[in-house]
Amino acid sequence: MIVQQLNKVIYRPQDRPIVFDLIFEDTVKSAPLIVFCHGYKGYKDWGAWGLLAKAFASQGIAFLKFNFSHNGGTVQQPLDFPDLEAFAQNNYSKELHDLSCVLDWVIENHEEGNAIDLKSIFLMGHSRAGGIVTIQASEDLRVKKVITLAGVSDYKSRFPKGDALRRWKKDGVYYVENKRTRQQMPHHIQFYNDFLAHEARLDIERAAKKCTIPHLILHGDDDQAVSIEEAKKLHVWSSSSIYKCIEGGNHVFGAKQPWEDSEMPPNLIKVWAEILDFINN
Repeated sequence: MIVQQLNKVIYRPQDRPIVFDLIFEDTVKSAPLIVFCHGYKGYKDWGAWGLLAKAFASQGIAFLKFNFSHNGGTVQQPLDFPDLEAFAQNNYSKELHDLSCVLDWVIENHEEGNAIDLKSIFLMGHSRAGGIVTIQASEDLRVKKVITLAGVSDYKSRFPKGDALRRWKKDGVYYVENKRTRQQMPHHIQFYNDFLAHEARLDIERAAKKCTIPHLILHGDDDQAVSIEEAKKLHVWSSSSIYKCIEGGNHVFGAKQPWEDSEMPPNLIKVWAEILDFINN
């Protein structure tokens, strides 16, 4: 039977809590574990991610998906963005710290040889989080494989430039509209300053070149948000990578929020099949 431990919380003394789901087949012992990281303006329950988690669990692969602590959600309301001040305080360093804390929780709460195989921990990141998992994989020996879905190849180029950057520095905040929720999503200048302070670590090219574990790169050729050329760059840089193009796939592989169908969209099923093959071989 598939067990879904939903909206569990990792409380941390000095940091905001992390809300997560753990989905697994309770008859499977020593299951490989995928730790999934959502992208920009995303969260663990967006679209068809829940169906993807259950699809992996049905094949004996445990799946942990979590909200970054500053993604704009809260423990009480983990969907959407009730806490825009937290969102404004997010940055890449915090997301890497959150991911490390999640991996720490996995190790501390699961004994070797029990439900989860601690020697088979895999990271999966969508969009912006493709960079996060690539950096983490290059640094963390606990990670055995890494998967990037529509992943970005560079962070620096995504910051405002010229007059827009000067206005951001002067005002201390700039806003991006969330077209679905109609919210103006704030970004404090600390986001940019933190990147500059940790630019070497946050260089995805450097991390990809350093990464020696198996790396699956999946990208749709109809992605209007992140060019498929970024996937091709990652493939060149990551020496142990496999690159697969999902024909007709958009940035979210056919999913949307809310996703009300009982089945995943066809292109996300293709993604699932490619990942299964990658994990099992």
